[in-house]
Amino acid sequence: MSAPELTHFRDGLPRMVDVSEKVATVREATAEAWVKLPVEARTALEQGTNPKGDPLVVARLAGLAGSKRTADLVTLCHPIPVSGAEVRVTLEDAGVRVWARVRTTAPTGVEMEALTAVTVAALNVYDMLKAASKAIEITGVRLLSKVGGKSGAYVAAGTSADE
Repeated sequence: MSAPELTHFRDGLPRMVDVSEKVATVREATAEAWVKLPVEARTALEQGTNPKGDPLVVARLAGLAGSKRTADLVTLCHPIPVSGAEVRVTLEDAGVRVWARVRTTAPTGVEMEALTAVTVAALNVYDMLKAASKAIEITGVRLLSKVGGKSGAYVAAGTSADE
């Protein structure tokens, strides 16, 4: 089996892929991340005494903003119009689950926007709770699904497109 073509490299050098000839289609991607909380951080979150506000609400807003700023943060990403974004930040037994769905009509996909949304949201959970514990861990950042584009649909093993 041959290795897949890495489109961001040509002749060993990085490049931005030319999408000018690609047709704009509806594209959607979902991603998730987890924030593992030590007891002290979970207690602080549950007590709701953070002077900065509710960490889950702040993280949600940060994730939405992050989805729109992906091209500023990921070097070879195209700036694309985000036509819709949804971010959920929920406290669960395993920690804080961050989930995002991003949509666009563009000539390139939104996987990076969804991944950026969950990562930025998770970083904001850390920032909001770091006074309680520096041992907070961000983990499990992954693409759950994508639809649209030349490569077709993708759903991560063990998940559904709606997760």
